[in-house]
Amino acid sequence: MNLLLTILFITTILSLILAIVSFWLPLMTPDYQKLSPYECGFDPLGSARLPFSIRFFLVAILFLLFDLEIALLLPLPWGDQLPSPMFTLLWASALLIMLTLGLIYEWLQGGLEWAEK
Repeated sequence: MNLLLTILFITTILSLILAIVSFWLPLMTPDYQKLSPYECGFDPLGSARLPFSIRFFLVAILFLLFDLEIALLLPLPWGDQLPSPMFTLLWASALLIMLTLGLIYEWLQGGLEWAEK
């Protein structure tokens, strides 16, 4: 127990020291060159902060959603070895139906269309 407290104390102190040093270490007065955007050594032609289309974010969120679905369904083959495999099948089916309905809704709303008609 004493070793555990010592390790916890050392890691806490080390973390605090690193956090404090990280605030003091950087240069506090950046100059114009460091604040300007860099484009391969040339002066920027336009704004460096161009807005992205919201459709890219929508596709990324949909990808994460269905990637999470796969991660939730991966242990399904082991779920049928539980005492009540019908309960596992019911929850997996409910998850698939809910995500399929969400995909159909997104499709009908035109969220997956790249070009406007």
